[in-house]
Amino acid sequence: NINLCFKEAVVFKLTNAVCVSHNESWFIFHHCRLKAVSRNKIVLNLNGTVLHPAYKISAHGKMFKRENGYKPWLIDTKIDICRFLKTNYDPFTKLVYNLFKEFTNFDHPCPYVGLQYVMGFYLRPELLILPFPSGDYMLMIRWFFNNKLTFDTNVSFVFTEDLFA
Repeated sequence: NINLCFKEAVVFKLTNAVCVSHNESWFIFHHCRLKAVSRNKIVLNLNGTVLHPAYKISAHGKMFKRENGYKPWLIDTKIDICRFLKTNYDPFTKLVYNLFKEFTNFDHPCPYVGLQYVMGFYLRPELLILPFPSGDYMLMIRWFFNNKLTFDTNVSFVFTEDLFA
């Protein structure tokens, strides 16, 4: 089975998570941590509270690849989150969302208010639908409520394909 071999020949794991609220009157992080479950399985646990109903949420996502520091790499997209949750219109956002949607309560149309979480999330190579070069990456997402920067989530990961496995 080729897919089974692919999964065994890949290291795809989280290496860092940084969460920063820029407006604690709208959003507060309570928890943003990685936890090692095994050598190649690191889980992300993240939760925070939206303090007022958020009807207009957007995000600016950028992918960086580490080569003598993090450099912009291919992806730079702006998304209307409320529209995306209704129509899944952006292919890159759909790829990222499919990686973590079963680990979160961030799965319904706007508005958002109260506790939001991602719990026990880990990266699974079988969900990657595009070829990915080996390397260290960071996905930086800036979140906006009503066009005002509200918080950042920066998640770093390593992807290593062992061609000789």
